[in-house]
Amino acid sequence: QVQLVESGGGLVQAGGSLRLSCAASGRTFSSYTIGWFRQAPGKEREFVAAIRWSGGFTYYADSVKDRFTISRDNAKNTVYLQMNSLKPEDTAVYYCAAGLGVWNRRSSALYDYWGQGTQVTVSS
Repeated sequence: QVQLVESGGGLVQAGGSLRLSCAASGRTFSSYTIGWFRQAPGKEREFVAAIRWSGGFTYYADSVKDRFTISRDNAKNTVYLQMNSLKPEDTAVYYCAAGLGVWNRRSSALYDYWGQGTQVTVSS
């Protein structure tokens, strides 16, 4: 049974940093793409970043490029999202997701498994 468990959310002031973790279990993820998405109140879920587990190729939404960094730790089966220079508009519930054959990393519909989400709140 695949499980994705996010942690690391919280309240931070604008300009601050947070590191989110996504602990994956239940299978070997070497062929998977792991994505981070976020959803703010009243808005649709949007793509934030993704990483191909094999090879470590990374992809970012324009809105977070140069501020957020996605990475993975093979030994811990964990994917991280380091978020720097946070802005109030980054406030949302952040979800990690895993999928096979994700040809469009920005499409949430292509991911098979989802975590429960972690709240990130950035105060101005």
